Amino acid sequence: MSGKRQKTQYSLALEPSGRGEAPAIGSPRAEPSAAKPAPESPAVAEQLMEEVCDGENLRSAWKRVRRNQGSAGVDGMTIDDAKSYLREHWPSIRSRLLDGTYQPQPVKRVEIPKPDGGVRKLGVPCVVDRLIQQAMLQVLQERWDPTFSEHSYGFRPGRSAHQAVAQAQRYVAEGYGYVVDIDLEKFFDRVNHDCLMVRVAARIFDKRVLKLIRAFLKAGVMEDGLVLPVDEGAPQGGPLSPLLSNLMLDDLDKELTRRGHRFCRYADDCNIYVRSHRAGERVMASVSRFLITKLRLTVNEAKSTVARPEERKFLGFSISNDGSERRIAPKALDTFKTRIREQTSRIRGLSLSQIIEELTPYLVGWRGYFGFCQTPRVLTNLEAWIRRRLRSYLWRQWGNGHNRFKELRRRGVSKFRAAIAAGSPTGFWRMSGHPAVQAALRNHHFDALGLPRLYVPVPA
Repeated sequence: MSGKRQKTQYSLALEPSGRGEAPAIGSPRAEPSAAKPAPESPAVAEQLMEEVCDGENLRSAWKRVRRNQGSAGVDGMTIDDAKSYLREHWPSIRSRLLDGTYQPQPVKRVEIPKPDGGVRKLGVPCVVDRLIQQAMLQVLQERWDPTFSEHSYGFRPGRSAHQAVAQAQRYVAEGYGYVVDIDLEKFFDRVNHDCLMVRVAARIFDKRVLKLIRAFLKAGVMEDGLVLPVDEGAPQGGPLSPLLSNLMLDDLDKELTRRGHRFCRYADDCNIYVRSHRAGERVMASVSRFLITKLRLTVNEAKSTVARPEERKFLGFSISNDGSERRIAPKALDTFKTRIREQTSRIRGLSLSQIIEELTPYLVGWRGYFGFCQTPRVLTNLEAWIRRRLRSYLWRQWGNGHNRFKELRRRGVSKFRAAIAAGSPTGFWRMSGHPAVQAALRNHHFDALGLPRLYVPVPA
């Protein structure tokens, strides 16, 4: 070839891997170079936006966004709509990203109920902005995550809430029998933009990326049809917010490590473990000062306290005071039972198989998380309680005494016992525990209908 630069064509062709493929977003072919500078050098950092816009990175980001689904943003564009939109408009979007003129749309305000009351405000970006945030996340997380504290567990590759709870349990078992539970008031809504951007700018030299991150923070929120300006906070709902929260609180992690504290942090949920209540009070006061003065965050004094581990919950679990056992926190159990009561309400009018089909995803997900507890009796008791709820549901559906008698007989109950049970004026819940009803609807009946078990013994 001559010295002329070959013209690059950008296309949005689908990969041939079947349904749900990512738009293959092209990027210019890089000129070969003799030596690549070290990853931490400013020369490479200034090309960060090119890495964000790299075709392979964007295809991976699109697959993640599509897998996560999520609702449409303020523009009403769904995931499926976005695929055809990107085919046509990606070259223009990419050009604006590379020249630093891309402007994100406001996020859509969505409120979801919190388990302990109140609501959690989420900000849902439009699909195209979610794609760009995910592409940025993949590039930045690869650089930043190795520098984060070993005591930070939230929203990090290869780390989980279970690991955080297990580490907290080890601290308690080692004799650190008091927990300093610090609650940051509306952390994601109150993050100071200037404080956050100072920390971002210390790690990024590409001004286009810095400008875009600030643009995402300042994009505004649409609520009741009006776009409201935003001067603080990193709205939950976008892929980039968890990484930014970890960056903001990395200073806290390093300060606690410098002081020699034993702690676990999962996003804005941070527990510090000490040997005495008096030591806990001192730590609470000094760490609260650090958060307020250095990070300009607000500590919720009403919810922050020093207590024994059994009295507090951490990521849905509580820990016995000697560290020998992790349990499901009472609030988590209450939330579970409330959800089951709603789904097994006797006035719903669905068939038993439909009820179980609805219950299954929730039970499987709940078991996957809370099955980590060390109290199998609690899980088996919950199983029995759910089955009793379903027996009560069926007993009501069977209606009058004649039909109940037939249903009991059809399931092998003797005439005498079936007649006694069918003619009883006792209420639905009490009848669900009646020997005749339990004999007709044994555990294996619900197993055959696909009702998941909550306790699954670990093979020896």
